[in-house]
Amino acid sequence: MTEIVVRWSEPLPAEDRYLKLLDELEHGRYDAYRLEIDQRRFLTGRVLAKTLVAERLGGATESVRFDATCDDCGKPHGRPRVPGSDLVLSISHSGNLIGLAVADGVPVGLDVETASRKADASLVEYALSPAEREAVAGLSDEARSAAFFIYWTRKEAVMKATGKGLKIPLQSITFSRYDAPAELVASGDEALDPARTRLADLKAADGHRAAVAALTADSLSVTEEHWVP
Repeated sequence: MTEIVVRWSEPLPAEDRYLKLLDELEHGRYDAYRLEIDQRRFLTGRVLAKTLVAERLGGATESVRFDATCDDCGKPHGRPRVPGSDLVLSISHSGNLIGLAVADGVPVGLDVETASRKADASLVEYALSPAEREAVAGLSDEARSAAFFIYWTRKEAVMKATGKGLKIPLQSITFSRYDAPAELVASGDEALDPARTRLADLKAADGHRAAVAALTADSLSVTEEHWVP
């Protein structure tokens, strides 16, 4: 059994008690965001991650340091890693919801999207496999958008788990029907083996859709928590 903890939060205020948890590189990334909401989302993701890591490993939140070196370019904007630990983290945000998924020694990916977004025909064609497009054919515009973003969060979650992101063609992976338990049915990319990929649709919060994925053959046990500082 692979255990995953998913912790959710609304954007935190830019207060000293949170800002002091950022290291120099993180402060640089925070300052580089032009919009206040983007700054607060970044800050919240780091505070969520450092708080949970401190709980899991012991010690003070202030002492948690991440290595976010990008594997492709070497800049500090990659997935945050905990030096000397097997914990794997994935952060996602949309609207006023920020989420963190944590697993021990297993690649994990989290995605959340606002439920108010629309999915037109071109987006469906771009992202869904033939089997998935067939599953949403004939639905009303509202129902099609709802179904589409169930597929979309699943796809984003598994791609984040691989670390390859959109380098994996969206149409190359097929999931179970949007109204069935989440399962990777087929993959045309060697980075995703259905026999070693597990995922779950999440409750998240009203007005949002979310999914979490892990690259493992074990079943998942997912705990969702809403964090209040």
